[in-house]
Amino acid sequence: MSIGSADVDGLTRVALEWGAAGARSLTDGTPDDVIVVIDVLSFSTSVVLACEKGATVWPHPGGEQAHTLARSLEAVLAGGRTHREGPSLSPSSMVELSQGARLVLPSPNGSAITHALRGTSCAVVAGCLLNAAAVARFVQGFRRVLLVPGGERWPDGSLRFAYEDLVGAGAVADRLLELAPGVQLSPEADVARLAFQHRQPLSLTPSANELVERDFADDVQLASQLDASATVPVLRDGHFEAA
Repeated sequence: MSIGSADVDGLTRVALEWGAAGARSLTDGTPDDVIVVIDVLSFSTSVVLACEKGATVWPHPGGEQAHTLARSLEAVLAGGRTHREGPSLSPSSMVELSQGARLVLPSPNGSAITHALRGTSCAVVAGCLLNAAAVARFVQGFRRVLLVPGGERWPDGSLRFAYEDLVGAGAVADRLLELAPGVQLSPEADVARLAFQHRQPLSLTPSANELVERDFADDVQLASQLDASATVPVLRDGHFEAA
């Protein structure tokens, strides 16, 4: 694992690894380490907006087990973006979420990654452009920070690079470096920071184009807002709640 250790010189080290396999790469993680899961156009932005309203959000990969979990928790099961009524994976659907809602939020990327991290010793938070500065404030002082862009999926299930998630990770790295200049970024985290500094509009990305074509342009606009939220969703006992 390229993130290394901060025990010798006291530096906070920041690394970047993609997807579920990347999230699991911090095999020797402790409570002094933190994993930031970044899924900008859907999951992470939706969780931030939900937790702003005091919601409790359970991540889940989806399927029948998600229905079972929602029933057992007396929680609302969010739909995918094919659903136009009630909460869904669409960030704009969270704007009307009731205060203090209990929500199971399935997705194949960010939600599946965080669901798999339930047993980790590390702290786990949801990050995106919307709360990049707030996440940076939260993670400064941790021994190691692992940024995990969720990416997208090709039809065969393999990981697809997602520019928006790279830029979201870079935003956290950039804000963290502003707060603590002694932070040490891995080459991958530094490239993400540079991508953020020279970022292009998210509306130009294939993922955003797909959303616009499906009449979800509001989601792209919401997800593009930078540092607009002070909310940091933290994974505790299998669910996200505001720190």
